[in-house]
Amino acid sequence: MDYVERIKKELKERVEPGKAEILSRFFQAFPGGYGEGDEFIGVRVPEQRKVAKKYYRDIPLAEAEMLLQEKIHEYRLTALFILCYRFAKTCTEEEREKIVNLYLNNLDYVNNWDLVDASAEKILGPFLLEREKKLLFRLADSGHLWRQRVAIISTFYFIKHCRYKETLELAKKYLTHEHDLIHKATGWMLREIGKRDFQTLYSFLVEHSRQMPRTMLRYAIEKLDPELRRKFMKK
Repeated sequence: MDYVERIKKELKERVEPGKAEILSRFFQAFPGGYGEGDEFIGVRVPEQRKVAKKYYRDIPLAEAEMLLQEKIHEYRLTALFILCYRFAKTCTEEEREKIVNLYLNNLDYVNNWDLVDASAEKILGPFLLEREKKLLFRLADSGHLWRQRVAIISTFYFIKHCRYKETLELAKKYLTHEHDLIHKATGWMLREIGKRDFQTLYSFLVEHSRQMPRTMLRYAIEKLDPELRRKFMKK
């Protein structure tokens, strides 16, 4: 039995009755939802991580890619966990580049917010930290919701290394974005900047809070002093 079938078999053995329906509603897989058409079998994330950790060292990247292209959400998320673990542990730049290229070539399958959030910071973030960042802005300008979220979430890795430039530039670009999932992601990244550098966040808020979508602003100021939060929300 190949790795893909073994992994799928193990995930099926970890299915919880009724969980698939809950996940389908939560990730809006219903008609008109942002995850319309996605399919779930009902496996919790910790169980997916256990399976990924079991196989990430040995599975060929070609088979990880096949798993990532499956229609079942949990199979795709498990594939992304495999790629993240593999990227973090590999010692060669060549294999890192292969993983990044595989990831970028399969972004059509990274098509819900949990898939983006589990992978972008772990793969594109460290790969681009010391490289040219134009790719992030191409993703941001793609007009594609999930690619745009990949762009901003990738910068979480930069933020953890006290580099805020790209996050702030993307946040400005997303001030007029129409989707709540981009507002939430951007506000979250701004909040993470504020945890490390209050003045940088404060300066951004002073300049842009009047333009910010309410959800983005709420997420950004969540950890600020209550009086300061009220001040910005009144604006």
